[in-house]
Amino acid sequence: MTPHVIAADGGNSKTDLVLATANGELLAWARGGRSSPDHVGMAGMTAVIEELATRALRDAGRDPTVPAEVGAFMLAGVDLEGDEEAVREALHARGLARRIIVGNDTFAVLRAGTANGWGIAVTCGAGINCVGLGPEGASVRYPALGEITGDWGGGGDLGRAALSAAARSADGRGPRTALERAVPAAFGLGDPLEVATAIHQGRLREERLVELAPVVIAAAGDDAVAAALLDRLAEEIVAFVRATTPQLGANGLPVEVVLGGGLLQAPSARLRDDVIDRLTALDPSLRPHVPDDPPIVGATLLAMEAAGGDPAAGDRLRAAFAARRAQGAPPAAGVTTQPSGR
Repeated sequence: MTPHVIAADGGNSKTDLVLATANGELLAWARGGRSSPDHVGMAGMTAVIEELATRALRDAGRDPTVPAEVGAFMLAGVDLEGDEEAVREALHARGLARRIIVGNDTFAVLRAGTANGWGIAVTCGAGINCVGLGPEGASVRYPALGEITGDWGGGGDLGRAALSAAARSADGRGPRTALERAVPAAFGLGDPLEVATAIHQGRLREERLVELAPVVIAAAGDDAVAAALLDRLAEEIVAFVRATTPQLGANGLPVEVVLGGGLLQAPSARLRDDVIDRLTALDPSLRPHVPDDPPIVGATLLAMEAAGGDPAAGDRLRAAFAARRAQGAPPAAGVTTQPSGR
């Protein structure tokens, strides 16, 4: 039986895991809950990955005692070198693969959205992060630890800013905004103070403020305060790219900028189009776009390439994913597909 590789894209809300061969055959695709160590801890992360791997191996007809040649695990919250080593050791102890590659999930976005594997990727979902890889191997990363490392952006920060603006509208310290009504309505509450009090007293988890991101986007067309929040977010994304580009060593080559994450891939194109317009005006050599393939494709390509797969294998993998998605994939959580029929 042809050796296989294993890959995972683990975020703050879900985890995709894939089995494939180095020559681009897609064996199985499973989806489960979130696996970011920041949210579920190291034990929770390994439990999610191991459970998905067990199901995928079973449904692909693979011997669960035979490890993959290479495992590529791209996880949200893995931002520092120490984080990578801790995750690598935890997964190595599970015997999932002979060789294990660990990185931030933004690297999966970058690989999924680039033809040659180098460029810049910005992920803007629950949080925000950026990575860059140059054509000669230069690597640019950010610690992404929140305000203490200068970060602002993603659904969590946008939601907190929306609640703050709503509260200041309600008590007169700030400009009036439709968010004063829309924010509490999103949680079935009467006013911004009720939302803040529920969070303060532990009746509403603060992480649920990420749910306000679509509220801000919906209001931005007619509300100056909401529009200003989206403008700030767009500028934060541009700031990442502005800082990263000179460090790549591209020497005038066009630079792909891959825009990933739920806020940049939302049905509303307002934020995405604004970011693309700003980046195009910033530097004509930038090529901003939203990738056709999901991040799990990038994670799988990284595993395949480490196992010796060639460019044609990557094309086969992308085609296999496109076919599965046309048939209704990605799978729902808890469901594993077996596209190869093996």
